Amino acid sequence: MTDAPGVTSEWIARDDPRVGSVGLAEERAAANAWSSFEKAHAVTLTSETPVEVTIRRASPDAAPRAAHTVITARPNSRGLVIIDNSGPARLSENVEIVVESGAQLTVVSLQEWDDDAVHLSSQFARVDRDASLKHVVVSLGGSLVRVNPSTRLAGEGAAGELLGLYFADAGQHLEQQVFVHHIAPRTVSRVNYKGALNGAKARTVWVGDVLIGRDATGTDSYEQNRNLVLSDGARADSIPNLEIETGDIAGAGHASATGRFDDEQLFYLRSRGVPEPEARRLVVHGFLVEVVQKIGNAALQERLLAAIEAELAQIEVI
Repeated sequence: MTDAPGVTSEWIARDDPRVGSVGLAEERAAANAWSSFEKAHAVTLTSETPVEVTIRRASPDAAPRAAHTVITARPNSRGLVIIDNSGPARLSENVEIVVESGAQLTVVSLQEWDDDAVHLSSQFARVDRDASLKHVVVSLGGSLVRVNPSTRLAGEGAAGELLGLYFADAGQHLEQQVFVHHIAPRTVSRVNYKGALNGAKARTVWVGDVLIGRDATGTDSYEQNRNLVLSDGARADSIPNLEIETGDIAGAGHASATGRFDDEQLFYLRSRGVPEPEARRLVVHGFLVEVVQKIGNAALQERLLAAIEAELAQIEVI
């Protein structure tokens, strides 16, 4: 883990009160991980000056493992936590995220696993009064990768921005199930996931659920998922859901779109002398970089843009 002032990192026992304070396992893989981990990794941010922390995971082999991580942003703290996953893996885990009053936290879960890796991750967050969480999921590597973020906007004025970027190659299965629960009044959420698919049996699944509770008056919420299919044989499933239990809201909506290229964009570029293969790559690049640019870390953004370029260089876009 990257050392930074205003950050503590420690291993805590299963009976530590921080474990389970945000959420409990709700499906089989998460329950298996919950019952199997030995100690949890706790990262606590206290600095009111922005800090950056990187949790690096690079397994030496693909032996099955369970993990539990607790990330806490204390009141009025500011920080970015990057969970950097690479190498071989058979990992099932739970991640708990606590954003206390007035804190501003960004958590990036980056999956650049080896091609045959399996990663199942349930990530629970609670955002307290006047606090904000930006949660970013980037899935580029792995054979089967499922990251399910769940966010509870529990304090009045809490805000959550959930972003996702994924690129599925032939045979890859990338899945995200996103849940946002507006509990307190005047909470705000934005969900924006974007993905590209190329190759036979490339598969992505996105399920977005937003629940606006009966006490969440003045809520402002919007979720969307967009997928760009680059070849025959690829499949993207996208299911947005919205449930509202109060009639006193500022706004709520959802959208989903899956398709191929925008012909007008291609025509514009080709009319200005850009060859068609390069024009198509530019369209894909532009489609995906919107999410990257919102991360707020120049070095990480540059790294992800390079990874996207590497993905595009290996394919023949139709």
